[in-house]
Amino acid sequence: MADRNARLAALMQDADFSHKSLARAVVIAATRSGVDITCDHTYVTRWLKGSIPRGDMPQYIADAIGRKLGRQLTIDDIGMGDAAVSAVQPELGLDFADRPESTVKTVADLWRADLADAETLVRALPDSGAWNAASLRWIVAPPDGELTRTGNRAVGTVDVDMVRSTTDAFSMLDGKFGGGHARRALIQYLHTDVRPMLDGTYTDPVGKQLHSAVAEALLLAGFMSYDSGLHGIAQRYFVQALRMSQAAGDRLLGSSILSAMSHQATFLGRYRDAATLARAAYTGPAGSLGPRMAAHHLAMEARALARLGEDRSCDLALVAAERTLSQRTADSDPPYMMYFDDIELAAEIGHCFRDMGRSAEATERGAGALFNDGLNNRSDFFATMVHAESYIIHGEIGRGFDIALNGLRLGEGLKSARCVQYVREFQGRVTDGMRRAAEFRNFEEQALGFRLWQQA
Repeated sequence: MADRNARLAALMQDADFSHKSLARAVVIAATRSGVDITCDHTYVTRWLKGSIPRGDMPQYIADAIGRKLGRQLTIDDIGMGDAAVSAVQPELGLDFADRPESTVKTVADLWRADLADAETLVRALPDSGAWNAASLRWIVAPPDGELTRTGNRAVGTVDVDMVRSTTDAFSMLDGKFGGGHARRALIQYLHTDVRPMLDGTYTDPVGKQLHSAVAEALLLAGFMSYDSGLHGIAQRYFVQALRMSQAAGDRLLGSSILSAMSHQATFLGRYRDAATLARAAYTGPAGSLGPRMAAHHLAMEARALARLGEDRSCDLALVAAERTLSQRTADSDPPYMMYFDDIELAAEIGHCFRDMGRSAEATERGAGALFNDGLNNRSDFFATMVHAESYIIHGEIGRGFDIALNGLRLGEGLKSARCVQYVREFQGRVTDGMRRAAEFRNFEEQALGFRLWQQA
């Protein structure tokens, strides 16, 4: 027999709800969301005994009680959150939904499940089919209708600005300390503060701005999850970010999200998927890309092509990326793409040349791939380790080991599964002959004192 729902009982008492009056209020809450439901006092009796209703009913219950109490409630507040997590299906978040309303519910369920560490989602393996289906749906889907909504609280442009500013703050933390540092705090913020906004009252223009801002936040959540090695939940955040950008009518943001999917696919060794996703990102906006974004997408395709051994195509993509990036202006691209500059492109080129076995060119380009500003520590770490690899491949092991030590120093403050993987890849480049050299013994003695070397 299910445990009694003490939270719901206490809230009903606070709001002076009888079984019948709560049932009526729940019907009204559903109607405000454009849904017709059946509900009477017998339903309420079952809920109090511990039964969890299906679908969106828990949210309607929370909305009905919250409206009476004059404050926003979640399904966790009414004692139905844990059961909702236990009922999560493994495919949650992989689908590019038909309706924006479905996406709002999906991301709320994802945030709740993530915070509860639901194993089937958080540590799931990525699904190539989900990447392909989402990218195709994004390319061919017609524009959504208006995003006007009537809910329990008014949402305006100042709320959208708060979401964007908070996302920017988390993005800074991500670049400086790695995705593992504040990932959970970002998800908690989205669950606690942003979800009620999505359920609020807003006009179509504000709704589109809000969905675009939340899509950016989901994109960051995907990247921080990916950087933490949580690839299943990362993929789900990317897919839902793409759907949110579609609802907002923000094709450029959608393009950037596809490029992030390509980045993850390359890291996971799904190189053909990565190349396809990068091409979809480049071609989907139909010529409206700014030079920074176009160059970024070309660089993502080049990364995949280098891993596939398609050197000629990789070279062509890199040449096009350099030419395109040179055409940028101060206002040619959205603010979230302003980070992609000559330093970032040099790092991408260094990756490609290393992967194609052209170590001399990789060492040359790697020298210009560092920010050295204390804010982009993870990017500097990646570039430094690739630079170090290129030198030891080239035969200059002493120089390579010195550069690797610089990378390990940068990595001391980074909580990132990707950083650990880069160190593993570097270790894999060290041959038995190199290990017998005095340069390696001196390097290893120092490297053992660094956290990332120990983790790898």
